[in-house]
Amino acid sequence: MDADEVASNLGLDQWVCEGEGIGGLIKVRVEDFIVIEEGSTPALDQKGRFTVARITLNNWETNRFTNRLAKELKISRKRIWFSGTKDKRAVTTQLFVIDAPTNKVSNVNIKDVELEVLGRTHQKLSMGSHSSNRFSITVRGCANKNGDPLSEEEAVSEVEKIHAALVSRLGEGKFPNWVGPQRFGSTRPVTPVVGRHVVNGEWQEAVNSYIGMEGQNEMDDVAEFRRHWRENSDLDVALDIIPKQLGYERDLLYSIKKKPDDWVAAFRKLPNNLQLMTIHSLQSLAFNHILAERITSGMSISSPVIGDVVGPIDNNGKIDASKLAIVQESTITRISRNCLLGRLAVTGSLVGSESLSATDDVGDLEKKVLKKLDLESVSWQIEEIPRLTTKGTKRPLTGSYSEFSFSLKSILDISNVSQRWENGPKDVDRWHPDGACINFKFNLPPGTYATTLLREFTRAPLHQS
Repeated sequence: MDADEVASNLGLDQWVCEGEGIGGLIKVRVEDFIVIEEGSTPALDQKGRFTVARITLNNWETNRFTNRLAKELKISRKRIWFSGTKDKRAVTTQLFVIDAPTNKVSNVNIKDVELEVLGRTHQKLSMGSHSSNRFSITVRGCANKNGDPLSEEEAVSEVEKIHAALVSRLGEGKFPNWVGPQRFGSTRPVTPVVGRHVVNGEWQEAVNSYIGMEGQNEMDDVAEFRRHWRENSDLDVALDIIPKQLGYERDLLYSIKKKPDDWVAAFRKLPNNLQLMTIHSLQSLAFNHILAERITSGMSISSPVIGDVVGPIDNNGKIDASKLAIVQESTITRISRNCLLGRLAVTGSLVGSESLSATDDVGDLEKKVLKKLDLESVSWQIEEIPRLTTKGTKRPLTGSYSEFSFSLKSILDISNVSQRWENGPKDVDRWHPDGACINFKFNLPPGTYATTLLREFTRAPLHQS
């Protein structure tokens, strides 16, 4: 699929307000994408079993770092807990709780990792338990739709216009709460493909897709390995040519070699959270299409209509899924007022086996989307791996952001640190090395994506997110 087809397939091809955008690239340098996780530290106790550490990762994906840390400490990765999974090409700071002696954790020395031991605790961390993420993201090479560079004045003016349009359309501090491309795989959106096979009990297809599905802009050796598996599935050759960095794929291949007919066992070689992510990404795919359909149809995503499911929002911007309500004619005035005040949010479905369904026109819209995606008859019950079964929940259609600001950055010659920058833009790109550079700062609650907020301002092709 080309870039436009990928965006359409993921439901990421709509905009909620008018604007041309500034184009540009993010993550040209690792330091251009900084995220600091904020939240309370687990209660410290000198007699605690676990070690608490604040760790800053430079160009490390969270799961791969966790594997490396477990190897260094000679423990199972299941004995390491963190609250949020972060992108690889970024500088990220977050807390980890580690079931290992403090002195051993202090002595860990891994390249591009800064580790500060805070103490000991009896408490673990759970996913999403932090309160917010603080971002500083630089967009480089701003360009118009023709690929011509934007001046600093033009770029600033466009950001200001889009910000004003977002506020006018949705209210202060709100934006469409798309599930970002990294949930699916930015250059190889494989997780919802695998998830679809899993919910249908197609385990061989799930494993083969994870190993062999083609990606965009992959290294030649990676592309050749995946092509070989798709076309030949020769296990010995695949193990001989597999690139070193494809550790998960290698684990799957060795499992197939050991148990040729046990495709569930092979799938289980993926980390547990990655297994679950395949299901969540399929739910997220449906959510994005529901959100896109509402925008296309002209139905509001921030103000409720009769039949909507709404839920209360806590101080951290999270929805309380235990207190959902369906909007009725008798309650719409009161609920609309509370949505405007930010106490309630209009939701869309992350479908599952027991999810609360919208009614009236909203319910019809969601059913239409599920039918289009061939998901209307999925039970979401995973008998072979019951922990992957999902009841479903709701996700706010609008995300919230705070402390938003932007400022101009100096244009730097960074060709020596970025091959992509040195090679220059391709025909399908929208950036220019002479374009303005803008740094965005903002806070987001857990579960919302910085890249989707930025895309409202850049309107750049999905592969530039």
